[in-house]
Amino acid sequence: MATVVELISYPVKGCAGVPATEAELTPAGLAHDRSFLVVGPEGVFRSQRTDPRLAVIRPAVEAGGAHLTLHAPDCDPLHLDVDTGTGSAARSEVEMFGTPYRAVDQGDRVAGWLSEVLGAESRLVRVPPEHDRVTDGLTPGTSGFADSSAVHVLSRATLDDLNRRIAAAGRTPVPMDRFRPNLVVDGWEAPQTEDRARQVTVGGGMLGFTKLAIRCAVTLVNQQTGGKAGPEPLRTLAAYRRVPEGGVAFGSKFAVVGTGKVTVGDAFEVTEWGTD
Repeated sequence: MATVVELISYPVKGCAGVPATEAELTPAGLAHDRSFLVVGPEGVFRSQRTDPRLAVIRPAVEAGGAHLTLHAPDCDPLHLDVDTGTGSAARSEVEMFGTPYRAVDQGDRVAGWLSEVLGAESRLVRVPPEHDRVTDGLTPGTSGFADSSAVHVLSRATLDDLNRRIAAAGRTPVPMDRFRPNLVVDGWEAPQTEDRARQVTVGGGMLGFTKLAIRCAVTLVNQQTGGKAGPEPLRTLAAYRRVPEGGVAFGSKFAVVGTGKVTVGDAFEVTEWGTD
């Protein structure tokens, strides 16, 4: 029986993950996951692909989402009362992967803090209440500012298989956090088992498979230091995980088809399997 052994949300896209023992599974994924976005002066989102120091910013969401604290090395914490956009707050135009979205700007104080930490002019925005982004894939869904689908699932068997290959080549294995999953699953013997799961019940929620997770240069970033640490894992993945969709795949994405509470230790029960 496969079980959930880690739950991680990423309240600010690109910033450090927040582990939890339990979390609400909402239509857009784990509660508060990727609900905030760091953008540049033109409203284009910042990512570890180009701004790896995002990794050292540690967010904490408090008071049910009404308060956000940001921590970074050698900086005083930034405490912010979140503007959720439920009042008359103006909307800002932002862009992610060439697609425009509307968002709620969180003000000059946090913008100045982020600009200092990242060394580049930056602002923080949040998804507005009317955010209605639809994600694609086998199972339609929604998400905040995640790259695509709401929930990223990765198994320990899949990572162990990769690390055996990396070690066999005389290079250093990589930790799970390089892949920034939401749910880490253990209990399967075969790697890539998550790729065949089509419908899943977990805790009080349900997930539907959308697509394979195509990996990018974010996996080359040391999540503790915010520095580039390549060429692994992409070098080894390229040798055995190239897929017709383009690029290399590692882990799978899911849409939320039923909301509820998820707890570490919950069974990750696949109720429908695919053939590939």
